[in-house]
Amino acid sequence: MSYVPNPEYVFNTVDALREIVGVPSPLIAEKSTPFVTPLVQQFIMSSPYFLVATAADDGTCDCTPRGDPPGAVYFPDARTLIFADRKGNRRVDSMQNMIRNPHVGLLFLIPGTDETVRVNGKATLSTDPELCEQLSQQGKPAQIVVIVEIEEVFTHCARSILRSKLWQPEAWPDTDTIPTLMAMLSEQKNLEAPDESQGKRNEEYRQVLY
Repeated sequence: MSYVPNPEYVFNTVDALREIVGVPSPLIAEKSTPFVTPLVQQFIMSSPYFLVATAADDGTCDCTPRGDPPGAVYFPDARTLIFADRKGNRRVDSMQNMIRNPHVGLLFLIPGTDETVRVNGKATLSTDPELCEQLSQQGKPAQIVVIVEIEEVFTHCARSILRSKLWQPEAWPDTDTIPTLMAMLSEQKNLEAPDESQGKRNEEYRQVLY
């Protein structure tokens, strides 16, 4: 049985939300732009890891990570960014969503940096050979590129990363206590867990990164 929230404390209007959290300052409320400035572009070009949020036409949501060496995001102009879709498990949840509903949200992170950058826009999928070649890694062109028409760009403060101590190794959990992907998948599907180390699994990943 799923958890049922206490209806006495549930709210579902923006007015009720504002009564609780208040309103932002004018600077914060209006801090976004529909384009990247040179410094924002520099930040994104320094990011090796970002998250892509999408939603299907029925509202079903998905959020997936993307990673490449810094500089792998291409800006043909200040209102467009392009990134590659790399080899994966072929579920292509995000790209299926983009076809049905092009709205996307991106969150760019840089290791050791507490602030982040958020980009919202509309995505188009392409197999343009020139773009796929331009976004090659290890001599292998991208199979598909995602072209994002930028609608909103803004920075995000450091509080969440500072609270989480994300970049502080002394605060990280012991990796021996973290379930492996295969262990979790086996539990989800009631399968016998394979006898393999995470190190072995990571080495297999490295052999098929691109």
